[in-house]
Amino acid sequence: MQAKPISTPKSQDATQKVADALALVIHEHRLAPSTKLGEDEIGEIYKVSRTVVRAALQSLAHVQLVEIQRNKGAFVASPTPREAREVFEARALLEPRTARSAASRVTPRDIEILKDHIAQEHLALDAGDNGRAINLSGRFHIEIARIADQDTISQFIETLIARSSLVIALYWRRESALCESHAHHALVQSIADGDEQNAEELMRSHLVDLNSALDLRDRPVRAQNLRELLQATDQ
Repeated sequence: MQAKPISTPKSQDATQKVADALALVIHEHRLAPSTKLGEDEIGEIYKVSRTVVRAALQSLAHVQLVEIQRNKGAFVASPTPREAREVFEARALLEPRTARSAASRVTPRDIEILKDHIAQEHLALDAGDNGRAINLSGRFHIEIARIADQDTISQFIETLIARSSLVIALYWRRESALCESHAHHALVQSIADGDEQNAEELMRSHLVDLNSALDLRDRPVRAQNLRELLQATDQ
C-alpha cells in the first residue's frame, strides 16, 4: 500500500498561498468561469508540487469557487442562472438582518475599516479596474458580517459573496451599477448611527439593486490561456 503524503506546516502554508492567489484572480475576474485549472501549469507558475496544487484546488472547491470534475480536472466554477438566483435570494435573507446586528455592535474602528473599503473601491473604479472594485465591494459586505459578530452566518455570507463574484462575472449587464456608491455610503452612515432598522432596509434595497443589474441568461464560455493570465498576475 502506498503511503499517504504527510501534511507539514510548510506544505500547508504553500497550499494556502496558492489558494489565496487563485481566489484573488477569480474574485477580480481575471480568470473567467469554466476556465480549466491545470495542476501542472499552476505548479510550474507558483513553483509548488502537484500535491500542494491539488490541496489548494480542493480548498477552493469547498467554498464553491472551483468545480472538480471526475476524469476531467478542475475548473473555475460556473453558476447556472438558477444557482445565481438562489445565491442572491440567500443573500437577501441573511444580509439585511446582519446589517441590523452590525448597527448594534459597531465600533469607531469598524467604521474606519468600512470607509477605507469604499475609498479603495473608488480608487479601483477611477483606475478602470472593475474586477478589483467588485472584489472590494464583496469584502465590504463580508466586513459588515464580521461586525455583526455572528460567526455561523458570517461563514455562509462569505461563501455567498464568493459565489456572487462568479455570478457577476457571468451575468453582469449594467456596469453603471458599479458607480452607484451611494448605497455603501448610506449603509455605513446608518451603521455608524446605530440605526438598526434603516441599516436593514438599506441593505435589502441594495441587494435588490444588485440583482436587477444581472441578466440571468446562459452565456458562452470564453477560452482563456491559464499560463498567460496567472503569470501576468504573479508579476
